[in-house]
Amino acid sequence: MIKKWYFYASLIVIITFLSLGFKPFNLETKPWFLIEKTDGSEYLFPSLEEDDYPTLHKLNAPFTGKRLIGFKEAVAFKESQGKYRLVNSLGYMGKYQFGTQALRSIGVQNKKAFLKDPALQEKAFIALLSKNKWILRNEIERYEGKVISGIAITESGILAAAHLGGAGSVKNFFKNKGNRHFRDAYGTSLKSYLRAFGGYDLSYIVADSNATIHD
Repeated sequence: MIKKWYFYASLIVIITFLSLGFKPFNLETKPWFLIEKTDGSEYLFPSLEEDDYPTLHKLNAPFTGKRLIGFKEAVAFKESQGKYRLVNSLGYMGKYQFGTQALRSIGVQNKKAFLKDPALQEKAFIALLSKNKWILRNEIERYEGKVISGIAITESGILAAAHLGGAGSVKNFFKNKGNRHFRDAYGTSLKSYLRAFGGYDLSYIVADSNATIHD
């Protein structure tokens, strides 16, 4: 009898312990990824605002919102789906689909080396942005913030359109008040780039008529 009593008593203790282990706690539920600052304020991740990431620069982590890195990756995905070694049927190459003329304008002569070098391709994209920003500086100053042919004009849209069709095509677009339509060999319109890539902050890019790199 005593052994049975010890057995049942032990069983009750074990069951009680296990039931307490699974008892839900009355915790205050908060939205996903809510972070509390030391000053008592709160903010929610993920955020589209870079200022909401106080340690972003310390971590050296890329921010893919409406700033340069976001612009670069958006253009790259449209051009090549981000493939550094892609060459299309017209000979445009790399992540950003550079043509021979565009490469020469920024000092790249060795196309084979360019295609194999991701770092060089990234530098080339920045250099071309800088050069086009200088070439189109008057158009950016005059038309940014206006609506032309139903499109809200922004600096980033202008530079994206220049990447598609060249700075000269963008100048002609504004010269003709948006009535002259440019499309590349695959049917992609200048207007679509003006619209799709508008609103990015490219203040980091410095206008430079002599922007070049060396392969």
